[in-house]
Amino acid sequence: MCLNRALPIPHFRIPHSVMNALATETSPYLLQHQNNPVEWYPWGPEALSRAKREDKAIFLSIGYSACHWCHVMEHESFEDQRIASLMNEHFVNIKVDREERPDLDAIYMNAVQIMTGRGGWPMSVFLTPDLKPFYGGTYFPPTQRMGMPGFDQILLAVADAWKNRREQALQQAAELTQHLQQAAAPAGAGEAGELTEKLLFDAATALERGFDPRHGGFGEAPKFPHPMDLRLLMRVWSRTGRAGGTRAHHDAFLRVVTHTLDKMAAGGIYDQLGGGFHRYSVDERWLVPHFEKMLYDNALLIGAYVDAYLVTKNDNYARVARETIEYVLRDMTDPEGGFYSTEDADSEGHEGKFYVWSLNEVVSVLGPERAEIFNYVYDVTDAGNFEGQNILNLPKSIEQCAQLKRLDAAQLTEQLAADRDKLFTVREKRVRPGRDDKVLVAWNGLMIDAMAYASGALAEPRYAEAAQQAADFVLAKISRTDGRLLHTWRAGQAKVEAYLDDYACLINALVSVYEAGFDERYIDAAVELADQMIAHFADATGGGFFYTPDDGEQLISRQKDLQDSATPSGNSMAATALVRLGKLTGRTDYLEAAVGCMRAAAGLMQRYPTAAGQMLIALDWHLGPTHEIAILGGAFDVDTMDAVARLRERFIPNKLIAFRSEPTRPATTETATSNEAQRAIRSAALDPLFSGKKALQPPPTVYLCENFACQAPGTGVAEAISVWDRLSSPKP
Repeated sequence: MCLNRALPIPHFRIPHSVMNALATETSPYLLQHQNNPVEWYPWGPEALSRAKREDKAIFLSIGYSACHWCHVMEHESFEDQRIASLMNEHFVNIKVDREERPDLDAIYMNAVQIMTGRGGWPMSVFLTPDLKPFYGGTYFPPTQRMGMPGFDQILLAVADAWKNRREQALQQAAELTQHLQQAAAPAGAGEAGELTEKLLFDAATALERGFDPRHGGFGEAPKFPHPMDLRLLMRVWSRTGRAGGTRAHHDAFLRVVTHTLDKMAAGGIYDQLGGGFHRYSVDERWLVPHFEKMLYDNALLIGAYVDAYLVTKNDNYARVARETIEYVLRDMTDPEGGFYSTEDADSEGHEGKFYVWSLNEVVSVLGPERAEIFNYVYDVTDAGNFEGQNILNLPKSIEQCAQLKRLDAAQLTEQLAADRDKLFTVREKRVRPGRDDKVLVAWNGLMIDAMAYASGALAEPRYAEAAQQAADFVLAKISRTDGRLLHTWRAGQAKVEAYLDDYACLINALVSVYEAGFDERYIDAAVELADQMIAHFADATGGGFFYTPDDGEQLISRQKDLQDSATPSGNSMAATALVRLGKLTGRTDYLEAAVGCMRAAAGLMQRYPTAAGQMLIALDWHLGPTHEIAILGGAFDVDTMDAVARLRERFIPNKLIAFRSEPTRPATTETATSNEAQRAIRSAALDPLFSGKKALQPPPTVYLCENFACQAPGTGVAEAISVWDRLSSPKP
């Protein structure tokens, strides 16, 4: 049966008046629709019971606040009284924020892709009262145009089918639902396969084949950043030569990474004034972005740029990471510590208006002489490079521009920094894009992990403090009284049962927060959450984890996500987090659960490696060697702290750092006393790693362990640094 055939269209009539039920919601996306004439409901018992009671089909509209075409469809259709009347007469209308309910989004996006061969947002799906989809699509114009049926036609045709051809609609819904249930796990799931280094090298080789050697990145337009794949390539680069890799591959893998990161940092996808990355580039050269900014993109890219800095010591990568973190701290951080979700692409009704410049605007701010140089460097012309305006970007590096203009590179760099500050100050006075200020646990986990990692690598304690504050906020405010996580928080209200990626991303982040400050409370929290995750999400028969808990809302399909999208899959993050936590704590049940995830995804890693970047990173952790580094010494001993700082400056991808201090008291300050009090809290989960280990002289004492076996201790800062050098030496 064709699942997307045209339906005949009857005459319409004007329906009854409406009442909108979104006004009491917390989601900014839902609140954007609270004044629509559509009688919207949030997903919940009231709407679902009404559909059954009145025997009406459901119109389900799923989108998110930063979605440009969601705004277009709202303005064209949902604000139109005639179309709203059709919706209200014939359907129970439900509006869902995909970021609040990714479980619903995943199920019904799969349905739309089956029906139409493509997906996207806004998602428009018609359901039976028992939630089975039978017709759907994405954006529809309000009336017929350019070969596309009008939304008014769609509404009338579906209403007619529900009224006059009900059995056909129900049969279609049953067939589609059966297909969704059979396809709940992605392609390649559950296939037999060995977890070997070959999977890593094959994946890196596939990425190299898809690399754009001119502009960087992978494939053609539109281009997405692929931070997980870039981080995987750096890991494979670090181990090349040990299992079939060649020197040529060694160099090529790193070239893919550095060229891509260079091009992105110079392009319009990067906000040259305010820091942070936009969602993706609509062209192949990273010039014109889709201007929305997502928390998860920036979290993942911070990690990639920090890795690249540690590998190459190129200060430009450190600069981009710092500027991106500063953007998040400035514009995307709640006063209570959590991180907001997104910034819109649009302002004042135009995509990108907040970010673009005319030549005259730049001249008016900087003056003719400074503007001439700035415009040359940042590609600002009278004609513009985007709809008559200019997206700031760097076609040539600042060093190249200095050479061509016969200027001192250091002076030019300083001058341009001052000019960017002036333009940024002026830009801040513009009407900002809308911001979705809800706090999502999974995305916060990604950003907490990135900031904790960057803190040590970039020697910036503020980032660790921000990571710790966000972790404390999530643990205290986005959880139930029994300790189970919730998914989302806004304006003081937390709600929606947490999903697999909420648990997995937060567990991984808590390990990183521990490593950044050695406060063992975070290991206890990670262990508690890991136990909950295994208890409520594990697939006892197929390995890995379901996306929703065993005691959650029962939907038409229980999904198991293995394949990465713009964010890591829940299973790949669970595998990563459980390997790290298992190695630190000696919990073999965590390691076995992680291996279960990887075995469930073995076929995916083999057949579709570019869709399994984070799972391959987890595999790299699993294959090791993973270095568990236990350090003993004075918490305020200069040599000990110097050794720890030197360790964090090195690219040792599979390292885990644990530290316990001697029971000495610092000199005076309240902060030092507080820090010592925190370190005095001992986690029983870390006792196996420190069991039998003593602090020797001179400090620090370093125990290097692999697979729960430790070498003889080394003492003194010089010995510690020699160990770090040995672990981080480039592979031949």
